[in-house]
Amino acid sequence: MDSGTRDPRAVYKWGGITALGVVAGYIAVLLANVRHFYTDDTESQYAPLWVMLGRWLREGTLPTMVPEHWMAGNYTIEEAGLLNPPQLLIDFIAPSVPNLAVYATVVKLIFAIILALGVYRVCLVYGAKAPWAAVAGVCMPFTGWMLFFDSSTWWTALTGTAWMVHAWASGVRYARGQSGPIPTFVFLYLAISVQYVFPAVEAAIMIAAVAIGEWVYQKQWLPSLRLATVAACAALAGLATYLPSALSAKSTWRGTAQINNDQLLTVPWSESMNASLPSTLPAFNSWWGYVQPMPVVYIAWFLIPGLAFVDWRRARMHVRELTAPVLFTTLVLFWTAGPGTIGPLRWPARVLPMVALGLLILVCVLLGRFATAREWRNRAAVAALLVGLLLVRSYSAAPNQLIWHLAAVLVVLVLGAGAVWLGRNRGLSAAAALVLISVAPIAFWQVQHAQPTPLGWNLPENRSEMKAAFPEFAGTTLQLGDRALIPPEERSLDGAYGSLVFGNYAKNLEKTYVSGYTPNGHFWFGETLCMRWDTSVCPDAYRRAFAPEPSTGKAIIDLMNIDRVVLQKALYPDARNQPAPVGWKFVDYPGHEKYIDVLERVDGPISDKNGRISAVAGATATSKSESDTESRVRVSSETGGQVVFARLAWPGYEATLNGTEVPVEQIGKTFAAVHIPAGAKDAELVLSWSPPGWPIGAAAALFALLDVALLQWIYLRGKRREQNEPEEPRQPKAAEPEPVGAI
Repeated sequence: MDSGTRDPRAVYKWGGITALGVVAGYIAVLLANVRHFYTDDTESQYAPLWVMLGRWLREGTLPTMVPEHWMAGNYTIEEAGLLNPPQLLIDFIAPSVPNLAVYATVVKLIFAIILALGVYRVCLVYGAKAPWAAVAGVCMPFTGWMLFFDSSTWWTALTGTAWMVHAWASGVRYARGQSGPIPTFVFLYLAISVQYVFPAVEAAIMIAAVAIGEWVYQKQWLPSLRLATVAACAALAGLATYLPSALSAKSTWRGTAQINNDQLLTVPWSESMNASLPSTLPAFNSWWGYVQPMPVVYIAWFLIPGLAFVDWRRARMHVRELTAPVLFTTLVLFWTAGPGTIGPLRWPARVLPMVALGLLILVCVLLGRFATAREWRNRAAVAALLVGLLLVRSYSAAPNQLIWHLAAVLVVLVLGAGAVWLGRNRGLSAAAALVLISVAPIAFWQVQHAQPTPLGWNLPENRSEMKAAFPEFAGTTLQLGDRALIPPEERSLDGAYGSLVFGNYAKNLEKTYVSGYTPNGHFWFGETLCMRWDTSVCPDAYRRAFAPEPSTGKAIIDLMNIDRVVLQKALYPDARNQPAPVGWKFVDYPGHEKYIDVLERVDGPISDKNGRISAVAGATATSKSESDTESRVRVSSETGGQVVFARLAWPGYEATLNGTEVPVEQIGKTFAAVHIPAGAKDAELVLSWSPPGWPIGAAAALFALLDVALLQWIYLRGKRREQNEPEEPRQPKAAEPEPVGAI
């Protein structure tokens, strides 16, 4: 922790209180909804992904590419965190935990504590007293968007933010000569390598704000230059995380770099600044219409009214020191209001946690350093007026929630009065303690009021029960279904989830299904089967799957080496009444007839025959060896021919014939293929894939590590010089007079 001139015991004590406050808040949330931290993307994307990656890691393989997962199988462009050591540890443990809801909740609790302690550290480095630094830390995981989105569903946003705030604290300490560059470098790298672009961009904004802020505060440029250099090193080290995405972007749904203000999840300042009423349901466009069903802009009940109890005359004397949090908050506040899409960055409401972070740091530092109860009656009147303005805005956004708003106002006024009384009569720590105690009940109240959550898929939690209920599907399966057709009452293991998979659910079952949850996708594969991000398809997908590809004459299903097709009965109710496609037959799976019809090949599975070769024209081809990233084939052709592989033609594929590089072609802009020249006889064809940009990323990371080592050496050398120089006698500094009535 950052002790500075503080009593280290007090710093660690309040750090421990911060961690306990987060634990209490999590318990309160779970009492309101036991699945709160296992919902939406966590249950459908991240937790199953942890299980799959963990299985691969235990086999000694880093799963960069899994061809049978098709457009969800390029894990260097998914949010897998393949180069993030803590994430790999989470993955490694996941297959051993039977209940994924429990595992996700525990892991998120750990990162919520890491986040809270990071905010605590940031407040300390800006001079806040430990109790108010603890208040900021405990409040942060339970701010609106963080609680209802980043903590409950969008896992990588939580982890990236947790590492970023520690980089902030360590960056300030490094700029002020209180720490070496390594902590800043490590925390920044961890924030970047979660493989989610928002924390990386937010970290860049933070570093820019801190560098400018320290230049303004210290009135010298060298500390800021050192900080910027360390940040550049972290960016270089994290380059390998994003180069595959950048170099593959034209093949994905995200291929168009554009700036577009489409208004979806853009938050006007009238809403983002309505941060202190727990009942506020903001008005902006989202998936649920205009008025949101959750208080996603809430930050803390004391945030706005607490400003009335700041001694602004004293605070103005120290405004230069707070340049960085002011600048950071201003920049992210502008971002939340739009534009709606900036290249890969869409939905500006995702930046609301950064607004909460900046404001919590500012307000808690102000209250932790300059709080006053002088003329408390006038200040209380101003605070009440501010609460009244919050009520007017909240009522304007959601007038049908008036009773809920009035109750929230009463809670804020009572808590505020209690905090002022404690501050005047029992001291700063007592007032902070009341704020800390209030966090958990308010979180419980908010989560309970938001039930039933509109986010949940209600996927099963226990992997053993999942696997026991599901059919034994060996080989590679293509499911054609639409998740939207499952009624809410049938989204259970006894219902549709005993027969159908959506998102990454198949990874929990350890089954090989085409695609999975993917925010990136492959544009042309998605067009071929009209497949969406959650593996749902359109009704025409059945026809498309069995339609011949023009250049080869083979059906798409054959070019993919599919063994089985599962048809959702709700999407294809008459499929069983029609003849099966040529070469296929309907197979009964007792107990699953309500939800699916199953087609299997008459001649048995083909995915385990002749490697990943799916079509050969004018040549012969025999598989010699296969791995997820390489196919070795013996080929012969008298007049020239072509070999098509059941591999999606991602950027990064290369081919050699007897060691000589040959071009990789695309069939239907989807399948990887290689032309075999005339006269080839028993030649070795090697089709291999590697993440595009990784050689550059590895070189950049090596350079970054050497640079950081040099900066660390410079730092240590400077410290040794300081220790060896004789100290000049110092005049005692006069204590700053406290105003009458200061807390």
